[in-house]
Amino acid sequence: MKRIGIVLVILLWLTYSPGIVAGGVCVGADRIGEWASRLDGRRVALAVNHTSLLSGTDTHILDTLLACGVRVTTLFAPEHGLRGNADAGEQVADGRDVRTGIPIYSLYGKNKKPSAGQLADVDVLIFDIQDVGARFYTYISTMYYLMQACAENGKEMWVLDRPNPCDYVDGPVLEDSLRSFVGTLPLPILHGLTVGELAMMIRGENWGATASLALTVIPVTGWKHGEPYSLPVKPSPNLPNDLAIAYYPSLCFFEATRISVGRGTYMPFQVIGYPDSTYGDFTFTPVSLPGYDKNPLQRDKLCYGVDLRDSVPPAGLSLRYLMQFFRLSGGTSRFFSSPAFFDKLVGTSQVRRDMLAGKDEAYIRETWQKKLTEYRVLRSKYLLYDDTRQ
Repeated sequence: MKRIGIVLVILLWLTYSPGIVAGGVCVGADRIGEWASRLDGRRVALAVNHTSLLSGTDTHILDTLLACGVRVTTLFAPEHGLRGNADAGEQVADGRDVRTGIPIYSLYGKNKKPSAGQLADVDVLIFDIQDVGARFYTYISTMYYLMQACAENGKEMWVLDRPNPCDYVDGPVLEDSLRSFVGTLPLPILHGLTVGELAMMIRGENWGATASLALTVIPVTGWKHGEPYSLPVKPSPNLPNDLAIAYYPSLCFFEATRISVGRGTYMPFQVIGYPDSTYGDFTFTPVSLPGYDKNPLQRDKLCYGVDLRDSVPPAGLSLRYLMQFFRLSGGTSRFFSSPAFFDKLVGTSQVRRDMLAGKDEAYIRETWQKKLTEYRVLRSKYLLYDDTRQ
């Protein structure tokens, strides 16, 4: 019966996704016909959210596997929750899936790492969540802790790979002293890897004592590094489109300042402003906006700044807007509402110190080039896909 279910699901997928079959991008989840039968008789946990869809459909990987007769026993939810609608930083509670009754354990609540008890009814854990390629995007921190837990408890782990939509290598490499949930690994801000490649790097370098992990990566087909990839669904509440995703790595630093990046509007990470006309002619007012941000910075205040919606985003990481608003603020330490959090986002305190010392962007960028070059060599060992830029 399970094999019949697999065949039916594949036929339905072929019917509703002709563009993919004709030679487009197939993510790991799409290739279910190649791997689902290997789950027969095994207890499966899924680390998933609202992005865990088959390409070109609104069919979730959970529903697909259940239709195949796979025994899914456990669900793990990252930041923003299983449905992707919790605010940034909002604690996500444990629960049960309302339709299937499968228990859901939050990895953004009481614990960031599954306990042995939460993995007791699991043989294989499957990770299928869309990343955006930035070190401080916490889905990869969740993957790292899942890998640790699986290695410690002798569980197998699969990663269903997806393209990196912000596929560059740029920025400071994280210093060990600044590790946090917005930076768990010694990566640059833009790491230039898919989640599958990153998982291989984590195990290959034995980060978090993961060398013993039984890891399988189901790769993407029809995509190479450097090729664009437009996400079919927003990966988190405040990244609603390709432009926001492209600007996100360069604008996320503002989260440790008093400057708004448009949370509480329909254009987050596409506008920048502050309640002072010194900062620009464009205006917007952040408000409580369910589905985006219920309590945004500078809520209900008229902000002045810049509108990036008709601009060309940087090909990589840019400090242009950070330094522009820093200068407009007076160029003092008051610009940083949380210096400690700023340093964690950047991965080093050197950038903040250099900004306060009046250094320009070219000088600051030079400070991270040596470690970035070393990282590029490391990255090359784990690439699954050719790079169109080489």
